Amino acid sequence: MLALAGIVILGILAQWVAWRLKLPAILPLILIGLCVGPISTYFTPDGGKWLEPTWNGKEGLFPGERMFNFVSLAISVILFEGGLTLKRSEILNVGSVIIKLITIGSVITFFGAGVASHFIFGLTWPIAFLFASLIIVTGPTVITPILRNIPLKKDVSAVLKWEGILIDPIGALVAVLVYEFISVDAGGEFTQKALEEFGKIVVIGGSFGFSAAYLLYFFIKKNWIPHYLMNVVALSAVLGVFVLSDQFAHESGLLAVVVMGMVLGNINLPNLKDILYFKESLSVLLISILFILLAANINMSDLELIYNWNTAILFAVIVFAIRPLGVFISTMGSNLKINEKMFISWVGPRGIVAAGIASLFGLKLVMIGENGAEYITPLVFVIVLGTVLLNATTARLFARVSGVFLKNSNGIVIVGASHVCRLIAKYLVKNNRHVVLVDSNPDNVERSLEMGIEAAEVNIFTDDLTANIEFNNIGYLLALTASDEVNKYTLNKFQKYLGENGSFRLISSDEIGQDDLPLEQIFSQHDDFINLSEVARDYPNVNELNLESKDHYVKEVTRLNDEIKTIPLFIKDYDGVLHIIASLDANFGIEEGYKLVYLGKPMELLNPAS
Repeated sequence: MLALAGIVILGILAQWVAWRLKLPAILPLILIGLCVGPISTYFTPDGGKWLEPTWNGKEGLFPGERMFNFVSLAISVILFEGGLTLKRSEILNVGSVIIKLITIGSVITFFGAGVASHFIFGLTWPIAFLFASLIIVTGPTVITPILRNIPLKKDVSAVLKWEGILIDPIGALVAVLVYEFISVDAGGEFTQKALEEFGKIVVIGGSFGFSAAYLLYFFIKKNWIPHYLMNVVALSAVLGVFVLSDQFAHESGLLAVVVMGMVLGNINLPNLKDILYFKESLSVLLISILFILLAANINMSDLELIYNWNTAILFAVIVFAIRPLGVFISTMGSNLKINEKMFISWVGPRGIVAAGIASLFGLKLVMIGENGAEYITPLVFVIVLGTVLLNATTARLFARVSGVFLKNSNGIVIVGASHVCRLIAKYLVKNNRHVVLVDSNPDNVERSLEMGIEAAEVNIFTDDLTANIEFNNIGYLLALTASDEVNKYTLNKFQKYLGENGSFRLISSDEIGQDDLPLEQIFSQHDDFINLSEVARDYPNVNELNLESKDHYVKEVTRLNDEIKTIPLFIKDYDGVLHIIASLDANFGIEEGYKLVYLGKPMELLNPAS
């Protein structure tokens, strides 16, 4: 009981430390696991571990096959949660690069790491390629914390994020194929039988995942599942699909749950947010437990096997030769610049899937006496721990050195996706600004997406906007909702993180006419949400007026403020930079060629200037 409670407590403590230090949680989790596992043998009288997950397959917290079963089920939930986050619309701009990275890049990593481990460590070819298949993956659980703290171009972040999510099941499947080649022995039919097993995995796993997704969707749409049971029913469905698919084709459960998550994440599923939140919380708990267990399950004899210069050489070859080779070949012909390719090459940490499956397959092969299998788990853990440590400590510095670090974060988050917000966002997008609309109303979000505007369904009272890596190039925050409470809360909570260049909210009806307003935080001095909405309803246009001088600007902005159906919004300078009018001080210079951007009646319908 003490050991089980200790794992949970230490796991959550590690998650908290990682949050405070802005590190991937895998780093403190593995270190804790090693400390209570193999390292603790130096401090116990009998040379035993403080935490023994399994020993000789018969003793420990998880004797027999229970360790394998628990790890398998936990990984299935984690992969399902990753599949839920896959959105087709997000990869349109960099889709070809991502596809090449998870195909061509995977092939290069697979053969490169297999050949390197064979010649450096003398592993048999099957074991060498099993090791190579396990380090193909770059997990989202380690990529995301690293990217959150680095302002990058959206395309670079998207490539790394989607590579990490999509390559997880691919790496798992490749590992399954190699494992089948090792464990399936049928004389002259060795290759044919292994390929038949792989074919069964793809067909049965895909079929079960697709069917289960639509079955769950049907039950939810028909309201046959009460809301309070929604999350646990979804969890039961994931575990059921994983186990059932595995019964028909061994190791097909991983593919089944990923396919199930991908399908559910890309159809109009009610309550998807609730399911995703639940799975995210559950994944955090499972990851915390898994990494401590898997690291603690390693023995000192395993670590002594790789305590030599060959390990350092293999690590260097994988990180500094194979990874860049795969990235540069995969990105040939893309719009990515050399420095962006260099950064993507540098950031390639391995995560939970690599460690989990390595433990599963490594231990199984050791138990059946496969030559060289004892190297699998410790070598994979070295690659996981080494790449995470390297990237977590150097990614930000390397981003600066390579020139991909955004000095000015010019992206804009608009809280609110109403009609007027969509009009303003559309104008900003046309002027080459990265804009994200967030709203708790799914209809507003859907209309924004139909207009080609990036949008997300978010409740700012419960969601953490700063946790999304798509916001790592955001420098401006606009709160333009109908609720004064929401607008003020948004600035108080998020302006420190998302509004480094400026945070603005709508004026409330009670503030109209006041002289002591904080103008640096007010979007419009004279118009609240009702005024903006009425103007947008009658004249859904964002227009531009050419300016000649500061005096001309004062004259035109006064005329627009006097009009009932016009609202001045921005000043657009020579370089296309937009300045919110309410935030401008009296010394702001305006020259010929600047433009006054306003909402409402087109210029030809306005009363002529006096």
